[in-house]
Amino acid sequence: MLESANLKDTKKTALEFLTRHAFNHLLGFELVRVHRDGITIRCQVREELLNSAGSLHGGVTASLADAAVGSALYHRFGGTRRFTTVELKVNYFRPVTEGRLVARSRLLRVGSTISVGRVDLADGSGRDVGVAIVTYMFLDGTKA
Repeated sequence: MLESANLKDTKKTALEFLTRHAFNHLLGFELVRVHRDGITIRCQVREELLNSAGSLHGGVTASLADAAVGSALYHRFGGTRRFTTVELKVNYFRPVTEGRLVARSRLLRVGSTISVGRVDLADGSGRDVGVAIVTYMFLDGTKA
């Protein structure tokens, strides 16, 4: 019973960060799973999120990757640390035109001032569509 309560609290913490930003809500980001080293979130492809070529806009993909690492950090520190994105790099392998975009983040390095995460991006069928590296800077001094 205690273990399931802890899992519920863990998901609640990650979901709190993901949904507290109106922009994430506007794009329709959803929490899928909390992992020991990160989280998985997804976004449903909708007509209003497509670019002129008919595929998911790259900005949506970049935003999903950014939110995946930010939510993982928020979860790791239980919401006690303030941070901001300082660098984001996305390699797009192939377009996503329907279904869902899924982002699985992994915190690679969490230091006292800088944190780096990797995000594997896949379509709803599990096919790799990209990868991102996101760097965050802590704004509240050394606490790690």
